[in-house]
Amino acid sequence: MNAQPKVAIVGATGAVGVEIQKCLEERQFPLSGLKLLASARSAGKKVEYAGRVLEVEELRPESFRGVDIALFSAGGNVSREYAPVAAGEGCVVVDNSSAFRQEEDVPLVVPEINGEAALHHPRNIIANPNCTTIITLMALYPLHIKFGLRMIIASSYQAVSGSGQHGIAELEQQVRAIVNGDPVVCSTYPRQIAFNVLPQIDCFTDTGYTKEELKMLNEGRKIMNLPELSVSCTCVRVPVYRSHSISCVAQFERPVDVEVARACYAGMPGIALMDQPARGEWPTPLDATNGDTCYVGRIRKDLAIPNALSLWVVGDQVRKGAALNAVQIAELLIR
Repeated sequence: MNAQPKVAIVGATGAVGVEIQKCLEERQFPLSGLKLLASARSAGKKVEYAGRVLEVEELRPESFRGVDIALFSAGGNVSREYAPVAAGEGCVVVDNSSAFRQEEDVPLVVPEINGEAALHHPRNIIANPNCTTIITLMALYPLHIKFGLRMIIASSYQAVSGSGQHGIAELEQQVRAIVNGDPVVCSTYPRQIAFNVLPQIDCFTDTGYTKEELKMLNEGRKIMNLPELSVSCTCVRVPVYRSHSISCVAQFERPVDVEVARACYAGMPGIALMDQPARGEWPTPLDATNGDTCYVGRIRKDLAIPNALSLWVVGDQVRKGAALNAVQIAELLIR
């Protein structure tokens, strides 16, 4: 891989695409050129990057000639159509959709956990995991090293920005309508999201779990290389603009100790301990928003399950849950 690659962002005008640009610039990613790709309706838009003005181009099959790394964030249909095209041009694709995550010859990577997997990509495609999975595993991986992870029982509290700009707009519109006494209109979500919580994200499967909930199971096993890992998850949409939170019970192979568990986070990249409940210090979505760090707190021995810890973790799902993770994978490729 070229030490100063030419990079393309597919879905450059979307929320994650814009965040990818910020991450590249803030981290001073050593690119030799940046190509911004989007749909025809966004083509021609002007974007400022590192003091330069770039023009968004329409995504076409020939867009990837001469590109070394393509960061995709335009949805599964676009990825399924264009990622193989880009890979065929010799470009390494880092894909943020779920299109390739469970394919055996496509690595699924969280750099702090299994970064070495990114170096073996026979199809020139690397998958970015689901945002909730990333944030949860960032908190559990340091504990896994010490105690050996066996089972996860989790409930997520996922922000409306996980639905894109439409989710944010709907929350704002509904809050305004309720305050003004106007009728509440639902379009993005099946039920009112303002001052409410919705226990459904993505569509239901025959198991009674949603596709979002099964991602924690399937992706967790692959990322952690734990094929027997047991996972039960309930994903809930909450009226928060940005950053996801997860309440988690994790059972381990070996006996656990709370103080030892807290010490596991010392020096671990991307995750920080915020756990002084007597002083009112525990993580909230606002603590993580617009930042690169996930925060973990409320660590305690579970009262019902042996060798288990209960904990609370938050992270910015647009940053670490999507854009930042993709950029970190690209950094591994040039390193």
